[in-house]
Amino acid sequence: MFSKKVRGFFRGLSWPLFTFGIVNSILLGVYGNTMKILEKKDPKDRKTHYTNVYLAGCTGGAAFQVVAIPFDYIKVVLQSQIQHKKEGSFDSRQRMQYFRGPVECTIHTYRTLGLSGLYKGGTVMAVRDVPTCGLYMLTYSYIGDFLREKQWTDSRGIVAELISGGCAGSLAWFATMPLDVIKSRYQADFNGVYKRPLDCAIASYKEEGFRVFYRGTFVTCLRAFPSCAVAMLVYSYVLDVLK
Repeated sequence: MFSKKVRGFFRGLSWPLFTFGIVNSILLGVYGNTMKILEKKDPKDRKTHYTNVYLAGCTGGAAFQVVAIPFDYIKVVLQSQIQHKKEGSFDSRQRMQYFRGPVECTIHTYRTLGLSGLYKGGTVMAVRDVPTCGLYMLTYSYIGDFLREKQWTDSRGIVAELISGGCAGSLAWFATMPLDVIKSRYQADFNGVYKRPLDCAIASYKEEGFRVFYRGTFVTCLRAFPSCAVAMLVYSYVLDVLK
């Protein structure tokens, strides 16, 4: 009984773990290559143009949407543990069951809703992610440059990378929480209560007020700081090694 309760906190964990590396690889890969295109200049000129950083971040955010939206949708459904009809069952007591994993959830969604079903809430997610990725890379770049300029870091720049990456992640998630709440609620609506994301936003506001859009913000930002700090530190050092 205890093990089942503990496993409840890790529901849907395998999917984010599997997709985290893929999504971030696309984001940072496209970002880096876009920066090379935008910053064609004299190699001696090391000044960073932050407008280019933001645009490159937005481009990276747009690039991973095709992969990220289905992954995110499956994660939301698994974590919500929405009941669904069991195929071939005529017993009302056995008609409803829970998804046992991401593969079963993906197959069921595809069979019942088609490929478009896996992209439910995709518009909201794109609106959430594209400008937020620009903000994320802009914050990371600016804070890192500021700390190195003030020499408020160690000789290898580890402190600057950790602080800038962590702050960028927390700020980005704080800025995008309202859209994330709407997206998750809309994606988890298997009963068709909300016809559009806008309907979901209006209904949520009427039922629970404005604070509903920032529910869980502290925990999300707290989680984002160490994960983004480590991710950007690894990214920076891998680039140095490859160069």
